[in-house]
This record gives sequence, structure tokens and C-alpha cells, in this order.
Amino acid sequence: PRGPPRPRRALTLSGPGAVPPVPPPAAGSWRGRAGAEPSRERRARPGGAAAPAAGAGTAWPRGTGALRGAPGRCEALVGCGTVQGSPVGMGALCGVVKGTGQVWLWGGCRGSGPRPAPHPSPRCSVPQNKLVERCERIQLQSAAIARHVDEVLPAKDQGSAASAARELVVQRLLLVGKACENEEQRLLERVHTEEERAHQSILTQQVHWTEALHKLGALRTYLVDMITNLDDQGLLCAEQEIFERTEVAEGILEPQESLKLNFNQSCVQSPLLHRLWACAVLCCSQEIHIDEKTLSPHLSLSEDKRTLTFSPKKAKVDSGCPERFDHWPNALATAPFHSGVCAWKVSVEQSCAYKLGVCYSSVPRKGSANEGRLGFNAASWVFSRYDKEFRFLHAGQPQPVELIKAPAEIGVLLDFSGGELLFYDPDSCTILFSHHQAFLEPVFPVFAVAHQSISLGRV
Repeated sequence: PRGPPRPRRALTLSGPGAVPPVPPPAAGSWRGRAGAEPSRERRARPGGAAAPAAGAGTAWPRGTGALRGAPGRCEALVGCGTVQGSPVGMGALCGVVKGTGQVWLWGGCRGSGPRPAPHPSPRCSVPQNKLVERCERIQLQSAAIARHVDEVLPAKDQGSAASAARELVVQRLLLVGKACENEEQRLLERVHTEEERAHQSILTQQVHWTEALHKLGALRTYLVDMITNLDDQGLLCAEQEIFERTEVAEGILEPQESLKLNFNQSCVQSPLLHRLWACAVLCCSQEIHIDEKTLSPHLSLSEDKRTLTFSPKKAKVDSGCPERFDHWPNALATAPFHSGVCAWKVSVEQSCAYKLGVCYSSVPRKGSANEGRLGFNAASWVFSRYDKEFRFLHAGQPQPVELIKAPAEIGVLLDFSGGELLFYDPDSCTILFSHHQAFLEPVFPVFAVAHQSISLGRV
């Protein structure tokens, strides 16, 4: 059993110039004896550390915690320290310098063996538990990272995946190229066949009408001779012969215009080619801008100049502007197209009533008559939607367009030189409608909105 703590005692170090002896401690206390056998020799170091003395020193009894200086030498120690490695445990030292000597105060050591580890207080156990938990989490996290580095990452063979992706791209492009080559060969053969057919028809017509000319020429010469050389009596006698010959001329009809003599352009129509062409053109669509001077009072243009929004209430605008549509909710682009192939995209998923297409600059812009509506005059060609009804409109003649699903975006393609206007759904790669028309003057992209808004697609 651990006894009560011993009282702190004073000890005077011996040596030349030592201070007077300190009064002896009270009865029962421990004090160094000059003639005792030393159990361990230590030298006091600054900071309270102890080291073996160089010479013979005064011994201290076990359990006292006291130190005696080596003969003829003492070292000053300021502050408090702890004697480490004492055979009796741990003792506190506190020194005060007096001249060449030093007075040491020490606390008693309980028992004669090592001091047992103190039990941690409840206040110290809480952060200790948190640190332990944190260490465990770090260990688990480190194990997961190590497993990921050692097992997961090596299993991700990105080289083989990239090679497979390259092979897939090459295979698909080769397949597309092969299909295009086959389609090209097929269409060129059809063109050649149609060319031969038209040429043969022309040759046949030439031969036929050349023979007819010869017959008519010979008949005319015969009749002239009969009139010149015969009198009236002779003409009466030759009447039957003349009648038979003129019947041949009556059997020769006048030439008529025939479509068989024309080259049929439909021979080059190919759904595959058409879709590939439309998709390729839309990939290089052009940037178009809406002309604010043409805006109807029912339309407003967003700050980025790309979205047209319908409003049932008319805005206060300059209705006297000659370019402005003053009644119908229409708007034109700023620049016309007059050659080549042009394309632009329009997002229409927000609207259930709109029109998209092209028109001449001469399209009517004033008044509420039907002539001012897009598609109801000869100067505009538009794709129209009203609720679930889709139509192509030109000159007041609607052509229904059957669609299973309403497109969210529509691409408008204009082949000005080829005379074709095409409406395309980029999402489904479907041609909504194609119209062939020879345009006689530059055309403007035109828009109409009667429900919510439509937006120009970005290039």
C-alpha cells in the first residue's frame, strides 16, 4: 500500500565554499549520510536533468529524492526539474543558488518502487476517444485508397478502351463510307440511265419528225406540180389521187410538248442522300439576326436578340415604319439570301402556334387582310403549326404534313441555286417537308409566333 507523501526537505551541497549547513530535518525524514554506500551517483544538470558525477559524490538513501553535489563542485540550477531514472522512482527538485553552494528541495517519494501510471480523468478521456476514432477513420480511408490504387486503377485498362473506341469510330465511318459509295454508284447509274432514255427519246422524235417533214415536203411539191401543170379538167381527173395523198398529210399530227423529252430530276432523289446532305448542311448553319424594325407590335425581342415572344396586347411602337408588320405577328431577318446553300435552326418547343420559312421583301406588311399572313400570298413559303396541325403554306394553298411527334427544333435549309426549300428535324434526322421552287429574287428568313416564344438556334 502507498503511504502518505513525505514532506519536502532541504539539503546542502558540500564542496569548497559551501554554504553553512542547513538545519537538520524533522524526525523521521531522510537525509544523506556521508559514509553510506552510494546506490547511484548523479549530477544535477540545468533544467532538472541528472547525470552520473565525474567523481565520488555524496550518496542519498533510496526513496528520498535528494541529491548531493560532487566534492569540490556544484552547478547552479534555476527552476524545477525531475530526476529521471532514479531507482526509487521520480522526485521533484527545486534549486536556489546561494554563493557557490546550492540548496535543493525535494518531495518525498511514495513507496520504494516505480510510481504506477495515473488513471486518466474523465475530462481527458473525451478528446482521447475522439483522436482514437479519428485514427481509425484515417486508417480505413488509407486502406480504401490503397485498395483503389492497387486493385481498381490497374483494372481500368484505358488503353484497350481507347483502342476499342477508335475501332468503333473507324468501323462506323467505313460503313457510312461504304453505304455512300454504294448509293453514289446507284444514283450515278440511274442518272446515266435517265440520260440515255431522254437522249433516245429525242433521237426518236428527231427521226419521226424528219420523216414527217420529208413526206410533207414531197406532198407539197406534188400539189404544186399538179396545180401548175394541169388544167381544170385534169384536176378533176386527178382528184382521187390528190385526195389519197393529202390523207397522208392529215395523218401527221403537230408536235406536242412531252415530259419524256426532259431529264427527270427525280432520279437523283434518295432518302439517304437527302438526310445526309441536310445533316451536313445544318452542321454548318449560319448566324442570322432578326430585324427589330420589322417586329409586329405583338412581338418582343429578347436582350440577346434571339428569342421572339408573343403578347396578345400590342406594344407602343412606330406603326408608321414601312418595314414593320402592323397587324400579324411576323418578323424578318436582317439580311437576305440570294445564292448558294443556307441553313438556320429555330427552337420551337415552347410554342404551339408558329410559322417558319422564307419570303420576298415584297411580302405585304400592312393591314389585317389575309394577304398579310405568311403563306397566304405568292411571296412567302412557310412551315406552319397550329396546335396539333402541321402544314406547308404557299399562295394560300396548304399542304398537310403528317407528324407523329412535334419537333422541338426545326432546321430550315435553302438551296437557292437548286430551287429547294427543306424543313428538317435534327433530333430524329427526319425531313419534315421539301418544296421545289425557282426563286426569282433574294429571300429573307421569316418568322411568326402566336403562342409563347421561339428562339434562334446557336451556331
